[in-house]
Amino acid sequence: MSWLDTLQNRWKMKSIWQVIVILIVFACTGFTVLWLKRPALHFFFGDEIPSWAKALYYILILPIYNVILLFYGFVFGQFHFFLEFEKRMFKKIVSFFSKGEG
Repeated sequence: MSWLDTLQNRWKMKSIWQVIVILIVFACTGFTVLWLKRPALHFFFGDEIPSWAKALYYILILPIYNVILLFYGFVFGQFHFFLEFEKRMFKKIVSFFSKGEG
């Protein structure tokens, strides 16, 4: 069984092509986030960008990453998959942070 077959089973997709489209959506989202980095940091800090600002960018970009992921999911016809993916991820994050309470 290939890794694409494994992803197809794990994500409950009907075809390998859907898996490939999903991987393309993840790739497009990642490239977009990297493409936004330089103009965003240059807007706030000019030519001298401190190292801490680069690290802070990766923390603050997470909510924007999720919106971009849903956008590309919509464009590539996989919005439902990515909406469910976001819901699962959000539940895991909430669960992680709620374990410390009590």
